[in-house]
Amino acid sequence: MEYLEPKNHEAEEALVGAFFLDETLIKDCTIRPDQLHSWELRKIYSAIRSLDDKGRPIDVITVVEELGIPTLQTIGGVSYLNRLAGSVPTTANFHFYEKLVKEYHQKRKTIQIASKMIEQAKSSEITKTLSDGIQELMEVGDEHDEEESSDIKSALVELYGECEKDYGEMVGVPSGFSHLDKMTCGFQKSDLIILGARPSIGKTAFALNVAVNAAIQDVSLFFSLEMPKIQLMKRILCLSGNINSIKMKNPQKEFEDKDWEHFSKTIGKMSNINLHIFDRAGMNVSYIWSKVRKMRKQYGEQKRIMVVIDYLQLIKGDPVHKQNRQAEISEISRALKTMARELNVVVIALSQLSRGVESREDKRPILSDLRESGQIEQDADLIAFLYRDDYYTRDTTQKDSMEIILAKHRNGPTGTVKLGFNKEYGQFVDLEGYVVI
Repeated sequence: MEYLEPKNHEAEEALVGAFFLDETLIKDCTIRPDQLHSWELRKIYSAIRSLDDKGRPIDVITVVEELGIPTLQTIGGVSYLNRLAGSVPTTANFHFYEKLVKEYHQKRKTIQIASKMIEQAKSSEITKTLSDGIQELMEVGDEHDEEESSDIKSALVELYGECEKDYGEMVGVPSGFSHLDKMTCGFQKSDLIILGARPSIGKTAFALNVAVNAAIQDVSLFFSLEMPKIQLMKRILCLSGNINSIKMKNPQKEFEDKDWEHFSKTIGKMSNINLHIFDRAGMNVSYIWSKVRKMRKQYGEQKRIMVVIDYLQLIKGDPVHKQNRQAEISEISRALKTMARELNVVVIALSQLSRGVESREDKRPILSDLRESGQIEQDADLIAFLYRDDYYTRDTTQKDSMEIILAKHRNGPTGTVKLGFNKEYGQFVDLEGYVVI
């Protein structure tokens, strides 16, 4: 099926013709040559932009010289340029024409993407077709968003209004752990938070604790690339209902009456919290973004949303960077930060650490231990590492505890918080009398 491409030739002519009337307009114009439908006007507009880049005046004579005789003849000659230059009586409506040109370009791009999706849907995997198509449509929408105002007056009014609100002690999404929340004031919307640890330290367990705590008042989205939903739910029921995780492996055989009671109560409690789990293998950023956007639309701006991704290195990257894992991870990291800002959500991405930790006497992680750390470290607003002394030292005095090391905190202090860790339940708790260091 073929579609007629939407176009507004008059608006494009008025846009390009306006530069002959007022050449300073080119400085403010945000239109790209490829956004014009008419190839003749694209050639003329490109010549005008080239003249501006060279610091030369813009008029019929200079445009003729910039185009060259062969090109000039294909677009209608000097007579067409003269007609174009004389067709615009005023530049008062220039920005209206500019907006029209952008809108028609947006319509054409949307039709092209939709047409491609129709063809791909006939033969390709439908989930990939939808995921890629949604991402491309989002990019079209973002590209053509109205240019935001740089005026600070509205921001000052908004700031004044924010300062009049009483948020209590918790500005962001609470983690559920008082000492950690004191350092962060809760996890802040639009922040990218990296949670790093070596395997088997307890990243997923801690992330589940935080996600469940947040979902009681706010909304938590948990993207698991490593573990199926049913396994995660078992762990959630254990940590929330004080149920032994070993017994949970075979409840029919191992559960006692009190376990069944805790199990039933916890299922009832969990059914009332705002927790959503996505466990599709091989997720890419487009898939994650589409689900978060859908949830933002469902809950509106009134609800704070926390997005937890377990874990960063398992996200499927762009095949273009298949041979360069560092470039692939860098692109994923930037995309997650952009998602946090644009959808106004907290993003917590779990991350594996390099084996360099194991070679040091002090096994506490540092920033350079992050795999592909350069871009991740730059994009993250907060980087926290998990450390358990009893994981490395069997006879330690620091048993059943976890250090949360805030190694980077763009908008607050760094330091270490210690939590109690009950391995039986996979549950974290505040330690009484503990002082943040």
